Amino acid sequence: MQGFIKRTITKYVQQDLQKKMVFIGGPRQSGKTTLATQLLDALGLDQKRRYLNWDAPRDREDIIKEQFPAESGLLVLDEVHKYKRWRQVVKGLFDKRKDEIQVLVTGSARLDHYRRGGDSLQGRYFFYRLFPFTLAELGSPAHSTVTELLQYGGFPEQFLQASQRESRRWSRDYRTRIVREDLRDLERIQEIDTIEQMVLRLPELVGSPLSLNALREDLQVSHQSVSRWVSMLENLYLLFRIYPFGSPKVRAVKKEAKHYHWDWTLIKEDGARFENLVGCHLMKWSCFQQDVEGREVEIRYFRDVDKREVDFVILEEGTPVHFIECKTSREQVSPSLVYLKKRFPEVKATQVLLKKDTDLLTKDDIRISSAHIFLKDFA
Repeated sequence: MQGFIKRTITKYVQQDLQKKMVFIGGPRQSGKTTLATQLLDALGLDQKRRYLNWDAPRDREDIIKEQFPAESGLLVLDEVHKYKRWRQVVKGLFDKRKDEIQVLVTGSARLDHYRRGGDSLQGRYFFYRLFPFTLAELGSPAHSTVTELLQYGGFPEQFLQASQRESRRWSRDYRTRIVREDLRDLERIQEIDTIEQMVLRLPELVGSPLSLNALREDLQVSHQSVSRWVSMLENLYLLFRIYPFGSPKVRAVKKEAKHYHWDWTLIKEDGARFENLVGCHLMKWSCFQQDVEGREVEIRYFRDVDKREVDFVILEEGTPVHFIECKTSREQVSPSLVYLKKRFPEVKATQVLLKKDTDLLTKDDIRISSAHIFLKDFA
């Protein structure tokens, strides 16, 4: 069934492969391998020869020896960023054979972070990020689809099994593999048990500014260690952080980031899980705008010294263009959202509800919209 769900970035990847190399990063099991093999199938190419995975011993040997197929066409290198010399390998391959071979590099980590040693790859590749399914990508803008995403998660295997029991089992295995395998492959780390303890604690803290100092006290380690570990987990796409929007107009507090998980099924509290789901939709959309359209779009949140808070602020070129607040059911508009709208009357403001079939505009020019109606526009 997964093969029938076409990923939003696919056609853009196909176009860009004709110009340069393409790198695709994103969470483990978000569908990068499926996308790559579908591209090979569409071209009638042999997956066994044209898809090389660093984690497969025979493929790893070919990558180290730089033994690649002689025929022209697409070549996929998966998880190759785990190799210390990966940049030199792909640079040499592209420079020598760019007129005859298209190179697609995929990896379950931030490939822009794990650029180890060697000459720069600048100007030789386009970078994309592939994240779990969102409402628009599923092509089913219905309330029931939002409910299913909330229950089962957006990772292809999670969502398509449509079983809460299997989703829980998948999540447990997913977290363990990131900490016990990916983290050890890419980082020099000794405190695996403590990091795993932190990973289990983090979902309880979604929706509020993440205090690294409080985490440090809980885990009884240094602030530097906690800060480094959270950054590592972000580099491995276990989570992402958004930072405060500060403006003199609103006496904003410039403090800790908030964090969200790409696997939002880890969040037990309904309101926080819904906020996390919306955050993932917005972050995926903003990355698409950056990677495909070249727009300077980012996601922030708002909180001021009087403790007014709005969940998300979309900025373009540093200027707010949309304020978004999440509520599971309450249609009464958040006073914080009203406050921001009054100070930035030209900026769109929306309160997103986990409620069926609501879409209206208040006298304050604030939209109140059901999630399935609002999120369908964030591909």
